[in-house]
Amino acid sequence: MKITIVGTGYVGLVTGACFSEVGINVTCVDNDVKKIENLKKGILPIWEPGLEKMVARNVENGRLHFSTSLADSLEGTEVVFGAVGTPPDEDGSADLKYVLQVAREVGQNINDYVLMVTKSTVPVGTAEKVRKALQEELDKRGVMINFDVASNPEFLKEGDAVNDFLKPDRIVVGCDSERAKTTIQRLYKPFTMNGHPVIIMDIVSAEMTKYAANSMLATKISFMNDIANLCEIVGADVNAVRKGIGSDSRIGTKFIYPGTGYGGSCFPKDVKALIKTADEFSYNMRVLKAVEEVNENQKSILVDKLNKHFNYDLKGKHFAMWGLSFKPQTDDMREAPSLVIIRKLYEAGATVTAYDPVAMKEAKHILGDKINYAANKYEAVLDADGLIVVTEWPEFKFLDTYHVSQLMKNNLIVDGRNIYDAKELKDQNFTYYCIGIDTTK
Repeated sequence: MKITIVGTGYVGLVTGACFSEVGINVTCVDNDVKKIENLKKGILPIWEPGLEKMVARNVENGRLHFSTSLADSLEGTEVVFGAVGTPPDEDGSADLKYVLQVAREVGQNINDYVLMVTKSTVPVGTAEKVRKALQEELDKRGVMINFDVASNPEFLKEGDAVNDFLKPDRIVVGCDSERAKTTIQRLYKPFTMNGHPVIIMDIVSAEMTKYAANSMLATKISFMNDIANLCEIVGADVNAVRKGIGSDSRIGTKFIYPGTGYGGSCFPKDVKALIKTADEFSYNMRVLKAVEEVNENQKSILVDKLNKHFNYDLKGKHFAMWGLSFKPQTDDMREAPSLVIIRKLYEAGATVTAYDPVAMKEAKHILGDKINYAANKYEAVLDADGLIVVTEWPEFKFLDTYHVSQLMKNNLIVDGRNIYDAKELKDQNFTYYCIGIDTTK
């Protein structure tokens, strides 16, 4: 079986590598010449555990190929996956120009049946736009070639995407023909032999499922952050509350950890897009709008704590920051809380020296010389008025308090992930603030 995947970003590259891992002939296409040249050399545009070795292995075995030409890649292709970006417009709606561009190019070049699958996260109704764009190109050519469209949203967690693809909780597919259904089931058979289900539904429902899933998880995060902030005010311990509600199987323990808000490529964009879709149908998504508002406010909470500690005068203060990516095991900084924290500190006249195990290159690309960059976590805290912990990377979880106190100007830690013990730090003469616990008692 031969498939073509258009787009070599996070979703496209993981999808291509994992399909090739089970023996499928895959060509990944991208119009970014430099990116394709680097991929052929084994240089990946993203950092994801296990992906680099998988790509190298399947390129060497001749199952994974990279190209800048979609037209050349379509010969013999049965399935085309569109995995291009859908960046948000200013009003929160998803920009579909790249998705439709792929559909048009497929229509311009196919000579036999293909299944056109949208892998990108797209609003409800996109499949019909894809179908129309592809058919218009066939009509321009004056040819009659059968094709199908389908929706196959991804449910990959950054930092564990390879495992998520190889061992999925579920595979959601929206299609409207038996041929498309049979093709998809054959394609995914290697991933379902251990009981992982393919859930077949109509296309509109599949498109909605992706947004609904991410919005539900975002809601849990924002709800828990609201509870954490209330816990801190009334004197409750959010860690105890979290354990108390997480033991309820209807709620569960995932996505109820308090912190500095969600970020990344999915939750912020998808929540906005679902709100926008509802607006277009004159429906007010009140809960999701509140979720988004809570999340934006939560990204400022660590700066609020610093302002209160320093009597709202941060000018001339210097802070160390541990963690830049929106979560561990990724270099993704899209919508990362660290960016909001840095901006607010910069505007207040403070300076920052940051360290992140893998996101330094991306940070330099985004932030330039607005902050300083350290070679390791201890270099970051040198002469700092305070340490801000933003991302819970494993190497930050053990704190050498003696070493840190010798390097810092003030023994102040503001922990946005609640990874340290308040009593232990207090006993060692640290001032410690976290989320959802009043540590001043």
